[in-house]
Amino acid sequence: MAAAGSEETEKTLLRHWRAFGAGDVEAIIADYAEDAVLITPDGLLKGRAEIRSLFTKIFVSMFPPKSTSLSLAKQIVEGELAYILWSGSSSLYSAAFATDTLVIRGGKIVAQTFAAQLNKK
Repeated sequence: MAAAGSEETEKTLLRHWRAFGAGDVEAIIADYAEDAVLITPDGLLKGRAEIRSLFTKIFVSMFPPKSTSLSLAKQIVEGELAYILWSGSSSLYSAAFATDTLVIRGGKIVAQTFAAQLNKK
């Protein structure tokens, strides 16, 4: 039997993955709680405004939606916790290996970590 909250976590994660693939910043931001935190190798982002600026930068200078392909290699969901392993490539960058861990509560991302092996083309 799946852990409590797993179905809602999976639904939110799928919506978030699709929005990322489409480069839809507003749909991505709608998945985050107002006080969400996102930890990257470059530091900590707090709240939707800081997180929005990161995704805007990603889609403009690294992974423009029309020139990007993504592949989801693994997804594990246990209650409010989700882990994904993925890769992607665009005309500007490649990510041979990327991973996110998310805490999703009430259909909103409240915490996330991200790391990737990024290579500029």
